[in-house]
Amino acid sequence: MNAIPDPPDGDPAEDIVRVNAALSEWAARSAADSATLIDRFEDLGYAVRGKSEAEIAEILRQPPTGQRRT
Repeated sequence: MNAIPDPPDGDPAEDIVRVNAALSEWAARSAADSATLIDRFEDLGYAVRGKSEAEIAEILRQPPTGQRRT
């Protein structure tokens, strides 16, 4: 079983920003190749259709701006 390391001293809010940035970049790379993922982000209120990978990453760093579709 792997032990979970203690977080380094610092501001947890900064850690959240750093992790969110990494996840948004990963998601943008994944979305660039997946129409299904683009549809899912659109359903969640993120206007990513027709955007570049860099634009998608920036959009995903922010809260959704559109209404969530179900």
